[in-house]
Amino acid sequence: MFHRIRNLIDRLHAVQEVNALSDQELDDIGMSREQVIGFLNMPRDISERVTAMGRIFGISELELKRDHLQWIDLLTVCGHCADRGACARVLAKGDAARPSEAHFCGNRASFSTLAAQGH
Repeated sequence: MFHRIRNLIDRLHAVQEVNALSDQELDDIGMSREQVIGFLNMPRDISERVTAMGRIFGISELELKRDHLQWIDLLTVCGHCADRGACARVLAKGDAARPSEAHFCGNRASFSTLAAQGH
């Protein structure tokens, strides 16, 4: 129970910090206040999941992050995914996983487009 309370307090402090950011600071990081607060509510492994799924489609982390707005969109879609279980099963296969197994992935069209552009 203490752990849950501690997490709640940490989250409240993080929201206060985001609310204290100036518009210029938000512009500098390329996100709106609502987007940053939305990211606070997402599971903490989103970046790793997007990067791992991108690798399954043959896309490097550098390619995924090259376009900042696209990276934010990929993270946002992943963060709102209702198929985390299916995702975990595919990601657990590592190098043996294939794009066709990720039919549930909300980012599959973006990954496919990026993969086609890279080849």
